[in-house]
Amino acid sequence: MTDLIVALGLVLVIEGIVYALAPTHMKEIFRRMEEIPDQTLRVGGLLAITIGFVIVWLIRA
Repeated sequence: MTDLIVALGLVLVIEGIVYALAPTHMKEIFRRMEEIPDQTLRVGGLLAITIGFVIVWLIRA
């Protein structure tokens, strides 16, 4: 459970850094995301999940 909380904290730190350093760029990214088809975003999300899982699995194994 502690690892999950640490992971969540790291996600929030990384997200916060991105928004603090480049808020205008992030707004532009979100505007452009509206043009991307849902299926493409879904596949990208599933790919990110898979890569993240593999990284955690390799480090923890």
